[in-house]
Amino acid sequence: MKNYHFSIVIEQDKDGFFAFCPDLQGCYSQGNTYEEALANIKDAIKLHLEDRLANKEEVPAKEFISFSTVEVAV
Repeated sequence: MKNYHFSIVIEQDKDGFFAFCPDLQGCYSQGNTYEEALANIKDAIKLHLEDRLANKEEVPAKEFISFSTVEVAV
């Protein structure tokens, strides 16, 4: 078993939380809470990777650089 690291984005709107993995096209999920969205995106990534590996497709290897939030006043 190999460990993989991927960046994820979790956004909140009036309906709950939406999560996606920018490194894996089409890999997204949602949840009613942040914790649920986080657990669901982990499951989605795992299933996505299992499918790629089963089909002998390449798993993208990304080098993590940085992710941050900034506040800008206008």
